[in-house]
Amino acid sequence: MWFRPLTPHLSFKRYMSNRDLTDLRNLGAKVVQMLAEIGICSEDQLRSVGAVEAYRRMKALRPGTTLPLCYYLYSLEGALTDTHWDAIGSTRKQQLKHEATRP
Repeated sequence: MWFRPLTPHLSFKRYMSNRDLTDLRNLGAKVVQMLAEIGICSEDQLRSVGAVEAYRRMKALRPGTTLPLCYYLYSLEGALTDTHWDAIGSTRKQQLKHEATRP
């Protein structure tokens, strides 16, 4: 039996890269809401901006508020790499932290 794809105009890879943010690992409702507030509403948009820039924009949205790296920055990176935030290697975490906190 043959089944027609639901999205014939999109390749499977392209379809999977444009998932809703709630379908990505590590992203809960609070993070998804903050991403929406900075104009990021899909996986493609998050990928084009990247974890570090998205984190910086979220911080700029709420000046004076502490946004824990593990809950926000590492969760965004994990969402893009399909990795639990705690499983991101320490070297990569240091790189992310350095990029996110530089002026």
